[in-house]
Amino acid sequence: MATTGSGGLKTASRKSGTTPIRYKMHVKKGDTVQVISGRDKGKVGEILRTLPKLSKVLVKGVNIRTKHVKPQQEGETGQIVSSEAPIHSSNVMLYSTKQKVASRIGYTYTDDGRKVRMLKKTGEIVD
Repeated sequence: MATTGSGGLKTASRKSGTTPIRYKMHVKKGDTVQVISGRDKGKVGEILRTLPKLSKVLVKGVNIRTKHVKPQQEGETGQIVSSEAPIHSSNVMLYSTKQKVASRIGYTYTDDGRKVRMLKKTGEIVD
């Protein structure tokens, strides 16, 4: 049973309190992905960080936010810092750099019995 705790995070109720649910995500850090919806639709970038508890990812060059930073010390000037903000993992698809196409993921087994991720459109092994 999942309940909404503080901050809108879904939590699984246990005897010793509540812990946030970690969602199974189809992408990993270092994957090349294409954004499929939102303001940055069509952009391609590498995943810098995954946030499994929020089911979000940080993609390089996507969802750029600017932050105005006040000076901390006397004589220092203020700055405008731009950084990437997380987007939901359902809004990205794995991208094949060889064939320049985004594809869904399938799972298959190699000859030595290891489970690997595979692009459905191209058959390319990702892992």
